Amino acid sequence: MMPLQARFSSLFAVVLALGAGAGASAQAQNAGSQSQPAQPQGSASQNSGQSSSQSQPARASSSQGPDAQSANYGVYVQVDPLAKVRYDNRWDVSLGFAYDHMKAGPTLLQGSNLGGLDGDASFWLSRHWGLEGSGRAYVGTSGAGVNYLPPPHSGTLKGPMVKQYFFVAGPEWLGPHNKHGAILAHVMLGGVYGNFEKDLLGIAPGWFDFYSNQVAPAAIVGGHFDLNRSEHWVFRVTPDAVITHYTFTNPYASPVLSYAQFDVNFAISVGLEYKFTRAKRPTKKADWVSGW
Repeated sequence: MMPLQARFSSLFAVVLALGAGAGASAQAQNAGSQSQPAQPQGSASQNSGQSSSQSQPARASSSQGPDAQSANYGVYVQVDPLAKVRYDNRWDVSLGFAYDHMKAGPTLLQGSNLGGLDGDASFWLSRHWGLEGSGRAYVGTSGAGVNYLPPPHSGTLKGPMVKQYFFVAGPEWLGPHNKHGAILAHVMLGGVYGNFEKDLLGIAPGWFDFYSNQVAPAAIVGGHFDLNRSEHWVFRVTPDAVITHYTFTNPYASPVLSYAQFDVNFAISVGLEYKFTRAKRPTKKADWVSGW
């Protein structure tokens, strides 16, 4: 019995020794893993500094200045529509809506406000001088000196229509000018056809203190205010004094009354001018003022 007990005692001691060794190894491994040093605060701050420095360029790129916007959207190129404006064209034409104030008779108190069209054309002979022609048509209504009808007629005359058609020509002068605009002056002579009898019911116009239908001498004195919009197109305003020399006859007067009279009235038109720049007027460029 003693040898068997000694064997069991020896085997039990070996098992205990092996178990104690395995437990000590496990404790040593746990202690090693727990005893790893913590990361220093300095390195943490460095890492945070690196992360902040990496985020700063991203924020800087999001804030775009004018240069960055120009790079993104392209370069802005300024275009001057008046860069090619010159006053060397041989021909130009203009058309505008026109207004004319006139009196249909020599002693009428009521004036007529007529509307119509004003067409002009210019042919330039030199740097400052040219020839201008104008055709103008005006139409409107007028009051009458006597609005009741003579016997054997009865009733009254209301708002008879009157018309004027001008055809004149004369010299034109180019005044102060630059690429933005110009001031021009003209004096044009010619004639006017006045139509005053259209609504007079066949009654002599002298009864209503009207001129009779006729072609009479006329003159237009004034000019243009031009505002350049491009090389070819110009916005034009044309104020003028309109002078006519109509003859008046009143067969109802005793003796018959007949005479001619000068009338001076105001007219203005607003429209567009077009310059034909292919043909040039004869002039030396060295004589041209600064700014053309």
